Formats: sequence, structure tokens, C-alpha cells
Amino acid sequence: MNIARVLMPEKYDVPCTVEVQNTFESLQAHVSLPDDVVIEPGDEVIVHGNPIRVPYGQSFAEERMATVVHASLAKRSWTRMTGDLEFMELFEFSFSGEKDL
Repeated sequence: MNIARVLMPEKYDVPCTVEVQNTFESLQAHVSLPDDVVIEPGDEVIVHGNPIRVPYGQSFAEERMATVVHASLAKRSWTRMTGDLEFMELFEFSFSGEKDL
């Protein structure tokens, strides 16, 4: 196993499409990467360029460049181990009931 792959992330630039929608039905932003780019836990995608501001009621799409940073094996392993714990923070639990014992 290559020690550099364990400790150092791999990064490269790819073209991408940025789509932003600001309408009554939806407020969303979406980035589409080429089909051969696979994003896994711990990876980062950094889209280059100025912020996109879309007036209310409109949609916008633009081609840009993005830097894909693949996580090192150590970071990917850590992300997988701790990801389930962070997901549990989204739940709200309550153990109070209306029933008298």
C-alpha cells in the first residue's frame, strides 16, 4: 500500500455545471460533475468563481471549473466511523408519555 495515499489527498480540476433556482416552488443549487468523477465520504468539491445571485422567480445555469479533493484513506475511514454518530444528532427523542402508571 502506498503511504502517500494513506496520508495525502488526491486533487484535480474538472469542468462542472452549476444550476441555481430561486422560485416560489424551490430555492436550490446543484452541481453536476462528469460521470467519471466518483464522490465518496470525506471528499470535497470546491466550485471556482464569483458567488451566483439569482433574482426571485428565475433560474440560472453556468459552466465552471471545480476542484475535487479525494479524502485520504485515513480521513475517509474517520468519516465513515463518525458519520453515523453525527447522523444521530438529527433525531429528537422524547421519553415522556401521556399515560399514567
